[in-house]
Amino acid sequence: MRRQKRIGVIGIILVVTAIAAIVWADTSDVKGIPEVVVKKSGPHCKDDANCFNRYHPAIKPKVKAKPGQMIVFETRDALDSDLDFQSIPDDVTALDLNLVHPMTGPVYIEGAERGDVLAVTLVDIEPDDYGYTVIVPGFGFLRDKFTKPYIANWRLTRLEATSEQIPAVAIPFNGFMGSVGVLPGEPETEKILAREAQLAEAGGIALTPQPLGALPADVCGSEGTHKDKCLRTIPPRENGGNMDVKQMQVGTTLLLPVFIDGAGLFVGDVHYAQGDGEVSGTAIEMGAKVTVTVELLKGMAAFVKMPHFKGGAQLKKLAPTSFYATTGIPLKPAGEIPIYSTYIDGTKIAPLTNLSEDLAVAARNALIEIIDYMVKEKGLTPEQAYVVASVAVDLRIGQLVDVPNYIVSAVLPLDIFKK
Repeated sequence: MRRQKRIGVIGIILVVTAIAAIVWADTSDVKGIPEVVVKKSGPHCKDDANCFNRYHPAIKPKVKAKPGQMIVFETRDALDSDLDFQSIPDDVTALDLNLVHPMTGPVYIEGAERGDVLAVTLVDIEPDDYGYTVIVPGFGFLRDKFTKPYIANWRLTRLEATSEQIPAVAIPFNGFMGSVGVLPGEPETEKILAREAQLAEAGGIALTPQPLGALPADVCGSEGTHKDKCLRTIPPRENGGNMDVKQMQVGTTLLLPVFIDGAGLFVGDVHYAQGDGEVSGTAIEMGAKVTVTVELLKGMAAFVKMPHFKGGAQLKKLAPTSFYATTGIPLKPAGEIPIYSTYIDGTKIAPLTNLSEDLAVAARNALIEIIDYMVKEKGLTPEQAYVVASVAVDLRIGQLVDVPNYIVSAVLPLDIFKK
């Protein structure tokens, strides 16, 4: 009898212990739908099976994901670089621009078909500790004025970015995917190649296929199966890519037309912060972990022919608490042909001092004015001011109707300057 009682007591204790374990279980042990992680490995894109830097529909997907799943992309910096906190301007001249941009993916989205729309919602961006902004000679909106290399190395947190090269400022964290998109289909690839070749033949700036440094090597490299058909990642196109739209913040949803079955979703070139314009050619560039979810809108590509995006209160978060702004209209010195128009016959443009409906020249003038303001009023060097403009100044179109002078404003947030 005593033995039976003892066994009974032990049984009760075990039951109570089990119930207590259930009641007091750590909520961290409660899991939802498993996430899909697209990992990076190795120091550079060439060492990483989940990395590529050209676009072509023949590039194979690396992982599969279902609509509704969290997808985590481990991304690299835009230049696939070895830059660090000790980097100097000479390191900028050594960069290989054939390696731009390393993308993580592609991801095959189950159920996605050509003609659908992929809705990509940005859930989170976890920044690396280090970021950079550079001036690369020959690149950038004011490439004729800023001809020497420069670098600002940024220390990054979830709150702000600071740099020893520009100690007067602290840039708030407003991360977004500089590059995000899907792979183009065969018809889109052929159309893009044809129009960009035509532009290059006319003397315009167009980056035609370049197999050197191209990845994946078996598709896009010098011995690749499609080496003359792989698109460069620098310009944005119908498939998204390097859009550099800072308003695509956490919580917004990007709508992408789908061109191949599975979509081929990729992410890369993540920006810690950027001004509208990214005028020096770079934002605060960084590697990051990016978490997104996706949904499918069946048959909607007939309506969404180019990327669209939507959101809620995200734009309010980007608004400065105080600002200073300059304006620009399309004026220029007589005899000068703007660098943006040099591929067009300049015999008519050169003598003019006022151009008609030219947004690029209006934006240029507003930008130069705001750089001059920062040099005079904030004590920055021209190079420091140009970098600050690239990561924090917003170029805004005022009007497109008051011919001949369209107007652009350059809006500088004053709250970035340390007291």
